[in-house]
Amino acid sequence: MVWLAGAIYNARRAPAVRERSAVIPVWLIAWAAVLVLGRFVPASFWRPITVDARWLVILGVAVLVVATAFTLWARAALGTMWTSSAVVKDDHALRTDGPYGITRHPIYTGLLGMLAGTAAIDGLGRWVAYFVLGVLLAGVKIRAEERLLGRTLGEPYAQYRHRVPRLLPGLRPIRR
Repeated sequence: MVWLAGAIYNARRAPAVRERSAVIPVWLIAWAAVLVLGRFVPASFWRPITVDARWLVILGVAVLVVATAFTLWARAALGTMWTSSAVVKDDHALRTDGPYGITRHPIYTGLLGMLAGTAAIDGLGRWVAYFVLGVLLAGVKIRAEERLLGRTLGEPYAQYRHRVPRLLPGLRPIRR
């Protein structure tokens, strides 16, 4: 509901889009894959990697709560600059503080954390496949966004990339 409210607000108040990435909407692919996995792969297939452990549920709840809060913080920090696709808007400004000082893509970090937490709560199983799918699709979006931001924002973005890890806090980028 928070995301929907933000999207509606942004549709009315956000600056105009100046440039859009040509990447297909990966979230459509995600929904199709989830539908296929949920509908056509029997539950018995996932049983060997399903774990019924209370500690895993507790860990999952903790990860889910922290990841959700981190995601909402990142979304709020972007304000009207947030979009569901990779775009550059008029007067686009590079965010480097708050959650964007911890990881370059805190929304994806949070969403993947939410998937991991949900997987743990549900005992892994099919959620392992959902998590892997999430990592792959986030990777596609991240590469598209970083190409677009690098082209548009130039040296300030290159410096930011060297200073702040992509997804995992505390993990410093490898220098090339």
